[in-house]
Amino acid sequence: MKRCVQFVVIAAALATTAGVVAAQLSVPEIQFDSNADLLKFPDTIHMGEAAGVGTNSKGDIFLYTRTGNPTLTLGTSRAVSHGGSRLFQFDRTGKFVREIGQGAYGLLQAQQLRVDPQDNIWIVDQMSTQVIKFDPNGRVQMILSRKPEALRVPALPLSPLAAGVPVVQASAEPAAGGRGGGRGGEGRGGGEGRGGGEGRGGGEGRGGGLPGAGAEGESFQRPTDVAWDATGTIYVADGYGNARIAKYEPGGKYIKSWGSRGTGPGQFNVIHGIAIDAQGNVYVADEGNRRVQVFDREGTFTKQFLNVGTPTAICVTPGPRQYLYIAHTGDPDGMEDAAIYKVDLDGKIVGKFGRAGKLVKEFGLVNSIDCRNENELLVGELSNWRVQKLTLKTAVR
Repeated sequence: MKRCVQFVVIAAALATTAGVVAAQLSVPEIQFDSNADLLKFPDTIHMGEAAGVGTNSKGDIFLYTRTGNPTLTLGTSRAVSHGGSRLFQFDRTGKFVREIGQGAYGLLQAQQLRVDPQDNIWIVDQMSTQVIKFDPNGRVQMILSRKPEALRVPALPLSPLAAGVPVVQASAEPAAGGRGGGRGGEGRGGGEGRGGGEGRGGGEGRGGGLPGAGAEGESFQRPTDVAWDATGTIYVADGYGNARIAKYEPGGKYIKSWGSRGTGPGQFNVIHGIAIDAQGNVYVADEGNRRVQVFDREGTFTKQFLNVGTPTAICVTPGPRQYLYIAHTGDPDGMEDAAIYKVDLDGKIVGKFGRAGKLVKEFGLVNSIDCRNENELLVGELSNWRVQKLTLKTAVR
């Protein structure tokens, strides 16, 4: 009888963890050094929250930061927005090169930055609800989604909920959405979490379908990230106001989207980041559900990782053997629990490094990771207003 009970317990455990990578008992610490003073700004330019950082094939560094002169022009109960974020370029040594897109229509609240294999610079902006592609010369080449003509004045409260708890509340106005989630304030499109800015609706999507599934096409509600597969197909994480991944042809034509708000496979509760490996597998940082979900390029769920805490920024390395770097932030302010995990593509943790705090080699709300070089990372932090260049001392295998 005892053996029978043991067999049932083991079988149940195996069934529960099918397609799931659970927490490891022991995680090796990776030793590393940090340069927290890499980027050299002119005396007249100051850095704000480091929302997105990336490098091109030459090693030049690009930073999308929440700084500048944000302006809201009020008209009755609505507001027209201008400014609030800036895009900078530095050389590989950190020397300032130039500003890109100064005064552009869509640079309002920086959320993410990525550089594609052709050295085009892509920025993701929460408040304008847009993904904008600049060519290597700094000229606009493509815009996904459309900035609202006017925005509702944000309503109180502005305080986010704690990390790792459901961040989306039921909306009483399905067509207009509810209060939005993300790091740092209040939006209108989904739920309340770690974030800020104002989105357009998004609670049920314009089509009245599943919550967070959004409208067909490119009407984003506070997008969070962008990635590409080997064919140049574009994937956008429409992750705060909506809860979906939207897929586009390389020329920007909409193909499909998948996802809705919830806790099941293929559902999301704040998509904070997205990365794609050489085989076209899509890794999604499902922050509110404390997991990374993995899909094929058609959006079919394949597995999930439950061993990386509350995932925010995510990056996949190049090379024949690829790894994921995943930032964990375990509290809303990022000052109590934080680390970066190095994970193989099966979800096994190779090691971790760093902790929460304000000092060098500590992290405060990591929002972006550049891992073009496996053992040399750039990490952008929101609460510490900086980019750290991390050099891992040992390549743990």
